[in-house]
Amino acid sequence: MFQPSKQPVSSALVPVDANETYIDAQGNVQSGGFIQAGSIIRNSQKLQDGLQVLGMKIKQHEDNLNLLNTQKTKLDDSILGLQDIFEKYKSSSMPKNCKTDNLQPTSEEAINEQILQHEKSAAGLLCHLKTHHGTQASNLSWTKDIVGIVATLGKVEDDNLSRLFSEYLGVETMLAIVCRTYEGAKALEIYNSDGCIDKSSGLHGLGASIGRALNGRFIVMCLESLRPYAGKFVLDDPQKRLDILNPRLPNGECPAGFLGFAVNMINIDGSNLFCVTPSGYGLRETLFHNLFSRLQVYQTRAEMMKALPCISDGAVSLDGGMIRTNGVFSLGNREDVDVKFPSPVEFDSYNEIERQMRVLKGEKDKILGDIKREQSLMDAAKFSFNKKKNEFLKFLAESSSYATQVNASVMPLN
Repeated sequence: MFQPSKQPVSSALVPVDANETYIDAQGNVQSGGFIQAGSIIRNSQKLQDGLQVLGMKIKQHEDNLNLLNTQKTKLDDSILGLQDIFEKYKSSSMPKNCKTDNLQPTSEEAINEQILQHEKSAAGLLCHLKTHHGTQASNLSWTKDIVGIVATLGKVEDDNLSRLFSEYLGVETMLAIVCRTYEGAKALEIYNSDGCIDKSSGLHGLGASIGRALNGRFIVMCLESLRPYAGKFVLDDPQKRLDILNPRLPNGECPAGFLGFAVNMINIDGSNLFCVTPSGYGLRETLFHNLFSRLQVYQTRAEMMKALPCISDGAVSLDGGMIRTNGVFSLGNREDVDVKFPSPVEFDSYNEIERQMRVLKGEKDKILGDIKREQSLMDAAKFSFNKKKNEFLKFLAESSSYATQVNASVMPLN
């Protein structure tokens, strides 16, 4: 005689011995519980595997979309940059009553030609040496410390700004030779026991050897001896621009027409952004910070004059206004400077800029198509995932109901 179990066991979840038999409440023999439980487990695993596969597909589409959106953002930035350059070149920033002749982007080759015209200058000699005696120059140990000529070490997007900066610095500074170390600067000019220049050594000896004798003074700037900028840099800026606080009027507002600081409007080649000096400083925080300091740039002369209370290290305006230092003004007509900073990108014509913009916009359209396609695939995967998820939840509910019915109906035999 058997006693009914007080704690019924679910045949859907717990496997039973193949030789054990069951009877239900009506006394009927049950032998299929184990088979049904196995079927439930298999179906559950199959549904879970399907959900996992769909989840991985959704994750893959999300990663693809993130990558495509990043590429689209970069293209947008490039297109905006080209549009900005195009507009600056298309319509000069200078008023119509100012001289606007030859406001075209200036190439590095054109700058070299301008420097070569200063035949008797140290910069002209170095430029000639680099152009016509490159092999000889590379064999001279003292030339390895030379970084370059000021005019060739930075680029300015707007030709009008290039003229302003060049006029502000002056031709003598634009033609200055820049060395890394003091030892390199000393090697350019050697003196005899009487304190006179030794014309047979250094830069003077080099000039004599190629028939280009040096006359007059020339400026040499030693980077390691310059006091570097001690502040922070603009975060995540590939050009390592200086994080300088904008000027503020007594009322706390930024002056109208303020465009930025000249030191941050110079574009520098990547090789000269880092570790140019033995101490690891780049050109912006050494050379250009010493040349421009906190020189401010304004849209118009009138706006610049209204900002006088917050101008401490000089200012220039796009229409030709110039303040050298606090209280010192440069009046009269602007000078036509022949040695300028080159443009960061060489364009033969406005059509070339437009062509590049068309190429970038074509790439953007392709990426937009890829984004739309990936979004559709992800939406389809999410739809299938939700459908499979509902199917799984329904299966779990039905399995739970079946298990409850089995537990209520079966009674194990002793």
